[in-house]
Amino acid sequence: MARLPDTSSHREQTMSAHIAFLGTGRLGAAFVEAALGRGDSVAVWNRTADKAKALEAFGARVAATPADAVKGAERVHLVLKDDASVESVVAECRAALESGAILVDHTTTQPALTAERANRLNAEGVRYIHCPVFIGPAMARKGLGIILASGPRALFDAVHPALALQAARVEYYGERPDAAAVFKLCGNAYLVGTGAVIADVLTIATSAGIGAADIMTLFEFFNPATIVAGRGKSMAAGDFTPSFELSMARKDVRLMIETAGARPLAALPAIAARMDALIDAGHGGDDFGVLAIEVGR
Repeated sequence: MARLPDTSSHREQTMSAHIAFLGTGRLGAAFVEAALGRGDSVAVWNRTADKAKALEAFGARVAATPADAVKGAERVHLVLKDDASVESVVAECRAALESGAILVDHTTTQPALTAERANRLNAEGVRYIHCPVFIGPAMARKGLGIILASGPRALFDAVHPALALQAARVEYYGERPDAAAVFKLCGNAYLVGTGAVIADVLTIATSAGIGAADIMTLFEFFNPATIVAGRGKSMAAGDFTPSFELSMARKDVRLMIETAGARPLAALPAIAARMDALIDAGHGGDDFGVLAIEVGR
């Protein structure tokens, strides 16, 4: 992994370019607005045409097809739903791509499929690099957030100045084509998992008559960064020396579920089931971080 510095010189320049965005949902549209604000010439396409037409007011050229959108574009950004959408749209536009044009795929996709697609397209002469993002629409309009990238170094070097205008931070994970896809999914797993646990905390509290706003003060006691730096690093290293034994943690999870009563929980029932399987396998005396025991297999 190579961490790229914030290239302020790039961000201060107005780099006018002829580019295309295929996929103009909330995030894609925000990227387009930002690009137009930087002076780029932008063609847009979306399968739901009205979403693309809304960008005409900002100066975008609306294309009827992906092929029409990419004509003359030096860089084509994909902001689509999934792997199937990427495959379909690339198939529709590739014959119309300009010689030397680079496909910059911001779509969150399955790593194995990403690797196969990247290897296949680049072998066939289509310049493709995967660049998923941790960016919301409001951040995209301001050039904030994080872009992850992996794939051929030459392609990354070619698009890095443009990426540095799109986001405050750009992380390059090397030439393994699916590395950025893995990092993106793991980041989203952390975000979704944390949200699910917060939902369960709120459910337990309100089931016991404590207000949601009141229980949120509990999080003043915990710094997620210290948990990751402590137990998280031990888990990654396969060190399950007991600090909070799994059997005791499982007892507490039982109490949590009982307190929630009939209200549905987002994460704890699945955690309980995994704990039970590990206890049955003889890990009850290990730290509850043994939940990560599969990491070393």
